Amino acid sequence: MMRVADVNRATGCQQRSIAGPWAGDPAAVTPLPAGGQGLGMARTPLYPLRFEPIFTTNLWGGRRLPQFLNRSVPHQDPIGEAWLLSDVDGRLSVVAEGPLAGQTLRQLMASDAQRIVGTAQTPQGRFPLLLKFLDAQQELSVQVHPNDEQAAALGPGLVGKTEAWVVLEADPHTSRLYAGFAEGITAADFRAALETKTTPRTLYSFTPQPGDCVFLEAGTVHAIGRNLLLLEVQQTSDITYRLYDWDRVDATTGQPRALHIEEGLKCADFQKGPCVPVGPAVEIRDGVRREGLVACQYFTLERLTAQAPFRIGAAHQCRVVVSVRGQGELEWRGSRFPFRTGEVFLLPAEVGECLVRPAGEVTLIECGLPE
Repeated sequence: MMRVADVNRATGCQQRSIAGPWAGDPAAVTPLPAGGQGLGMARTPLYPLRFEPIFTTNLWGGRRLPQFLNRSVPHQDPIGEAWLLSDVDGRLSVVAEGPLAGQTLRQLMASDAQRIVGTAQTPQGRFPLLLKFLDAQQELSVQVHPNDEQAAALGPGLVGKTEAWVVLEADPHTSRLYAGFAEGITAADFRAALETKTTPRTLYSFTPQPGDCVFLEAGTVHAIGRNLLLLEVQQTSDITYRLYDWDRVDATTGQPRALHIEEGLKCADFQKGPCVPVGPAVEIRDGVRREGLVACQYFTLERLTAQAPFRIGAAHQCRVVVSVRGQGELEWRGSRFPFRTGEVFLLPAEVGECLVRPAGEVTLIECGLPE
């Protein structure tokens, strides 16, 4: 079995920090051209793809994410987010290993999107989902995101942001999630609270538990509290309106961060009352506990827990697999890709189903694209 180091010598790619095999004959591989036109991908067999995380500096962040993802960063600034899979301008995910190492998700999509996503829709030809880990050591702002129609009015190619959170770690004494309005809150109530800086009191909040999943449709006013580690799955959109920021000052500027109250109020859906954690549909079959978490028009989420080998993915369909607990190997066409907690795989539609071989008990989140 050939390993990544051998592939890198064959293709001229630099060694990446993730170790693992690939599938294919290096003599038959033509890497994608550096210009990004993707002509070489048509001759390059696809395989389970891993991408380098993109760390962002945020005043509310901490230092857990580099360690969680087994990476180092050249600074000590607070890191709030690790973008795991992104086709957002300015933050494009880059393949970490194998014959396609160094190519961006945008380049792969431009070459032949159907090989990646199958028959799923791709607004403006982009990969339709953005996945992140969030490390919230302080509260994030109270915010809201537009829906597709509202985003389209802002400019061509823009889409809204429906999202879901999966709680990975939480402090039972200090962590809170704010999701939707409290019962009976009206637009007038909320506007008055913004003026008196009592905004959090108008929102439904609860103490989250590890494993909780919260689904937030676009237009839902929300905030992430302190001492939380989350997985976030969302539409490929970076449009956020801050409504309240806990009266804090950005240490780098000495000024409060900008608010977008009028824009946000136009997007806020006051029919979105309390958003409680989803009650998963649980099925135990062949030693695998399967929990259906989310099924919406943009993505599906399922949590799988098992100790024995099991299959993941689906023929001719794109899946994203996130390891949230445990370690093992992903097997595809005789090649094995080791993984640990925090690893993320994109399984292109052309790759289809894979076999998971756990080393002990593992928990994976499988994210799908509706056809």
